[in-house]
Amino acid sequence: MTTWGLVVETTVGMGERKHVEAHVVAHVSGTRAEALAELERRARGYAPEHPRSPARRRLLKEADGFLLVVDGAWQSFATRFTVAELLEDSAAPVTVPEPVDADDDSGDADEPAEEVERYADGVPVRPAWLGRDDLP
Repeated sequence: MTTWGLVVETTVGMGERKHVEAHVVAHVSGTRAEALAELERRARGYAPEHPRSPARRRLLKEADGFLLVVDGAWQSFATRFTVAELLEDSAAPVTVPEPVDADDDSGDADEPAEEVERYADGVPVRPAWLGRDDLP
């Protein structure tokens, strides 16, 4: 299944210090259409920091996402929402398969793994460390 990154590039700062910063706000596993639908939901609900008193707000659809242009009293601020296929992630957790013991007849292999409740971006709702007695 393809993993898509939802990228938000937004204008930050004011005047001469105004610049664009980019952030991957979520990952979506599935089709490109599903990723675009989630990106559109986020774009429609996005409230940029600047301008503080928006005069006009326009959301435009592009081939790979959306462009939000918010006009203020003196300046316009743009936020670009892009969907892009994740090809590599240096911070992704490394999964090493556990060795299978052929002599183990405990029957645990037939039991389904415990389902973990997760947010839409894949982060567990309850951290794994919560409630452990062996942690300081």
